[in-house]
Amino acid sequence: MKHPLLTNSELEWSDVAANCRMNREREITGTNSYTADLKLNPLEFLMARGETHSNVRWLDLCCGSGRALIQADEYFRTQHQSIQIQGIDLVDLFQPVENSTSTLQLETASLHDWTTSMKYDLITCVHGLHYVGDKLKLIADAARWLKADGTFIAHLDLDNLQSSTSNWSSREKREFLRRHKLDFNQRRHLLACRGFQTIKFPCRYLGASDQAGPNFTGQPAVNSIYEFLDT
Repeated sequence: MKHPLLTNSELEWSDVAANCRMNREREITGTNSYTADLKLNPLEFLMARGETHSNVRWLDLCCGSGRALIQADEYFRTQHQSIQIQGIDLVDLFQPVENSTSTLQLETASLHDWTTSMKYDLITCVHGLHYVGDKLKLIADAARWLKADGTFIAHLDLDNLQSSTSNWSSREKREFLRRHKLDFNQRRHLLACRGFQTIKFPCRYLGASDQAGPNFTGQPAVNSIYEFLDT
């Protein structure tokens, strides 16, 4: 028996999404860190951007407790670098910020409808897409929020993208992403977009299933169900 698909608001009350502890303990560098998981050191990336760009901004989607962002902000201030850091998470469980700072903003919001007019040098989503309903919309949004030469990088399990009418193979999903100028490293489960993009995926989001079971992380995840449109 198939389980009914959940709307975005219903999904956010699901045990799978509401009880996840994304990035609660993850640090900016080290063994359990953004650097290790993304295969990219945000500190080095943003410091290098600061040498050639003004108004450098980092947006972290599904930032958890914000621990890594707080550490990054403290580091940049010791380096006298004014890097603007913004973190968004569904649950308000942010760690306290000891020193008030204008360069760090942690915000509680649903990424299903959050938006911004800002453009970012770096956008990250560390294991957050696993719990989002309309994953493709958030990917397209992030690509649109990039500066012309910015970078978006996020974890994605292709098994959590599903078609309502056909067997959508991993090879077809990789080609689907490639056609929209998105790089996908299957071994590392990392999706990347290099530079601002306006993406219109040829499909309609039908809803989410919180009955997907564990994905490559070993933790229960959310399947996103799409109907392909004639183009």
